[in-house]
Amino acid sequence: MALKVVKFGGSSLRNPELVRHAARMIAKASEEGERILVVASAMGDTTDELIRYAQEATRGKVSQEELDEIVSVGEILSARILAAALRSSGLKARAITPEKPEWPVVTDGTPGNARVDLQATEEKVKQLLLPIIQRGEIPVVCGFLGKDRSNRLRTLGRGGSDITAFVLSKCLRADETILVTDVDGILSADPRKVDNPQLLPEVTVEELRDLARYGMGKMHPRALDFKDPHIKAKIISYKHGDLKARGTEIMGPHEAPSAIRMHPSPLVMITIVGEDMQTTPGILYRTVGPLSQLGVNIFGVSIGPRSFSLYVAKEDEDRSLKALHEVVKSDAHMKSVTSAGEMALIVCESEKFIDTPGMIAKLTTPLAEEGINIAEMMTSRASISFLIDWQNRNRAFEILKKVMERLDQ
Repeated sequence: MALKVVKFGGSSLRNPELVRHAARMIAKASEEGERILVVASAMGDTTDELIRYAQEATRGKVSQEELDEIVSVGEILSARILAAALRSSGLKARAITPEKPEWPVVTDGTPGNARVDLQATEEKVKQLLLPIIQRGEIPVVCGFLGKDRSNRLRTLGRGGSDITAFVLSKCLRADETILVTDVDGILSADPRKVDNPQLLPEVTVEELRDLARYGMGKMHPRALDFKDPHIKAKIISYKHGDLKARGTEIMGPHEAPSAIRMHPSPLVMITIVGEDMQTTPGILYRTVGPLSQLGVNIFGVSIGPRSFSLYVAKEDEDRSLKALHEVVKSDAHMKSVTSAGEMALIVCESEKFIDTPGMIAKLTTPLAEEGINIAEMMTSRASISFLIDWQNRNRAFEILKKVMERLDQ
């Protein structure tokens, strides 16, 4: 019998009719021979409302520890009501809430954004939850919540029910993780901002992390740290009424949580100097277009008030320079183009960059101590790219590699 961990988001439980609908979806899967563990989010906008009430009632003088206790009520009620709905449908179901002896999720002591202790949680899951499932009961576990080793209630951060679902799937070695929400899956754009977005049949963990980091609110990016590549996962809409519904399948992960890589050949920096570079519409388009027509790849772009630089392969330097010179001669804002250097591109990536203060300093200080100059640095929330003098590439790579290895310890 397959084991599925099914998380119902708040939008899929926002009223009594939808709670009954969720119970029917679970009952159908159970009748078809599936073993189910349910993760329940707070119903509708309950969490937002609880935070607003607490802030207004205390005039903003409520601590994060107090907020953790207050907002936990949403998930606790949701789990209890959904478990009751399942029992009313004739199923054996049990709400697993933090005060129960079966509670499995162990965290550190950070209020508001606690980290899951995976080893301790796995021990409790196997000891406490697995026997319940093996007896044919359906555990309905509160999402978003954990308890630290001092038995204090903690929350996992907004959207933390995703974390709960993937953690429990990993600990149980489940066959599939299903995230039930109010949309069919991951779309090509936000339907509130773009007409007729398309449903993506699949998306990788790495792509979904980037979407979550940069504004797509359907997934907690830290949840994907617990996605097991051997466990299927998908996002579906409750509107289909069937856990077998097709949505967006989440593939992978295909990369290590932290990674460092170096481009094998040197790059050069081509710089165009002129006026109003940051405030002139289309200035980059007029330079990128000719290079694209030549089949020249651009590895990075940096722009300032009076200049911008493009980083291309050394082997493309001459033809890129000639093409861009023609653009410069015909553009009133551009004055001159030049090229310089042979540089190594070293890229460091880690989800931990997002929550680790001073990460840039941790990477750059050892380079400075070794007398290695950074020609350029390009950053995103979970990626830092360094351009280093080509002759210093191997030393720089080993230094940065050691920092990244310490980050994963």
